[in-house]
Amino acid sequence: MTKLSGSRSLVVAAAASASIVLALAGCAKPPSESGGAAPQTGATTSAAPSGAASSSAPTAGSSDFKACMVSDSGGFDDKSFNQTSYKGMTDAKKELGIQTNQIESNSNSDYAKNIQSMVAAKCNIIVTVGFLLSDDTLAAAKANPDIDFAIVDNYDPKYASVKNLKGLEFNTAQSAFLGGYLAAAMTKTGKVGTFGGQKIPTVTVYMDGYSQGVQYYNQQNHKNVKVLGWNATKQDGDFTNDFENPKGGLTKANNLISQGADILFPVAGPAGEGALQAAKASGGKVNAIWVDTDGCVSAANYCPQIISSVYKGMDVAVKDVITNSKNGSFDPTPYIGTLENGGTGLTPFHQWDSKVPADVKSKLDQLKADIISGKIKITSKAQPSS
Repeated sequence: MTKLSGSRSLVVAAAASASIVLALAGCAKPPSESGGAAPQTGATTSAAPSGAASSSAPTAGSSDFKACMVSDSGGFDDKSFNQTSYKGMTDAKKELGIQTNQIESNSNSDYAKNIQSMVAAKCNIIVTVGFLLSDDTLAAAKANPDIDFAIVDNYDPKYASVKNLKGLEFNTAQSAFLGGYLAAAMTKTGKVGTFGGQKIPTVTVYMDGYSQGVQYYNQQNHKNVKVLGWNATKQDGDFTNDFENPKGGLTKANNLISQGADILFPVAGPAGEGALQAAKASGGKVNAIWVDTDGCVSAANYCPQIISSVYKGMDVAVKDVITNSKNGSFDPTPYIGTLENGGTGLTPFHQWDSKVPADVKSKLDQLKADIISGKIKITSKAQPSS
């Protein structure tokens, strides 16, 4: 099991600012030594139609460099990690004056051919989005050593010998721990729930951290808040088995609500929107903590139901790896976003800022500092190694 260490103080953001500075220090070399702006999640995209490639032509005087992206089956408007990763590429385009090209995947069977279409488009760097693209990304990187590759949400030891492939990972067990503590502190029924899209490490790492945060709340406050939908010991729980269908998420959410859960933690991409729908329909009885992005930005119509979100700074990581590729300083050393380097954390409370007690906010500050210092050990087997 991985143990975390480091030192730095925490400020859990309040409603005034949606920006969190990504100071790229930490346990692995980040995509850029220069750091970057805070994760700005949920940007409106101009992605290609599903299953089709779209290229942006360079403006006069712009670079010949071309950055490209392949989504997973959630698509670039998923209100989650594809959308935020895509924003990182468009931010790079604006800042560097480069060309971009992107293609959406409709199913797992699209991944290899979509990556190959970006190779054929003569891209200088190809960023793939999601754990499920790992094998196809690795194969393409090996076959095309003159193209830089990066993959969001995965690193495999097999990548170590491939000098043109970089993993962009995020230890969301740390930030989900804070989310779990927050949920336990805010529940009125004594039951909180979670469900995932698929049983893969980038999903279960959230569920582990969330569960451990609830357990820690119970230990510290002599309570017995129960987590429905995930058993960390058995590493098993509720899954929609896809990331696309909100109806499946709605069914899972309503099942958890029927068992008494009043705070939901969906880790299922677009399918997780079903939990937000269920919360909205409850008339204030049920609320949620969102993942990957600031849900009050990416799913703003559900902001009254979102206490906070566990974010990943995928946009900053993607922009920086593209910048390094363009500058000739691409480094395959995996990047790991943590609480310490700002690569993951809790977003502002937005409409919940006045509802979250001051002592809970103060405790979250301390918990973050204790996780960074190593006083609190996160024990998820799914978390990336530091």
